[in-house]
Amino acid sequence: MKLHIYLFRHGESYYNRPEKKRFTGWTDSRMTPKGWKQARITARKLKNKKFQVAYQSKLARSKDTLKEVLKYHPECKEIITDDRIIERDYGRLTKKFHKTIIAKYGKKQHSIWHRSYDIPPPGGESIKMVEKRVLAFIKDMLKKMKKEKVNVAVSAHGNSMRPFRRYFEKLTVKQMMKIENPWDDYFDYTIEVKE
Repeated sequence: MKLHIYLFRHGESYYNRPEKKRFTGWTDSRMTPKGWKQARITARKLKNKKFQVAYQSKLARSKDTLKEVLKYHPECKEIITDDRIIERDYGRLTKKFHKTIIAKYGKKQHSIWHRSYDIPPPGGESIKMVEKRVLAFIKDMLKKMKKEKVNVAVSAHGNSMRPFRRYFEKLTVKQMMKIENPWDDYFDYTIEVKE
């Protein structure tokens, strides 16, 4: 028996806008009109899939995207908020503009804080730290899927999706760090379980 995991990212938030790019992290930045449109595109793409359990983080952008998706899924009876899939914590860089950090610390340091696997920004999380909590989440999610024989949907964030994809797509750290996750699409992973 095949079970499915439908993984997707929330729509664009105000802090994510390319022209105003900020370190969002755990800030509850709402979705832009474009973000809502992207969430509706994801929802339509998932329209004919079936899942009984859905996961979200406590942040509005994750919840609101899931809300759009759930409009097509009366069969989904359980919604779980789990902050192990929340965005990466950028610590003292949170809410700051990328260009401000580049101007103050230089491009190289910005790049290390932004894209290094194991070096966290001041007071924040590295991707390695995010990966640790995401892997714990995956373990529990898979246990639940196998026990209850359910398909799941996961409304995640750009950086929590990286280790998720690394796990299911067997990526190297280098490959994982290079991926950019779409705002308006989903990933479908299957697991085999005994009938």
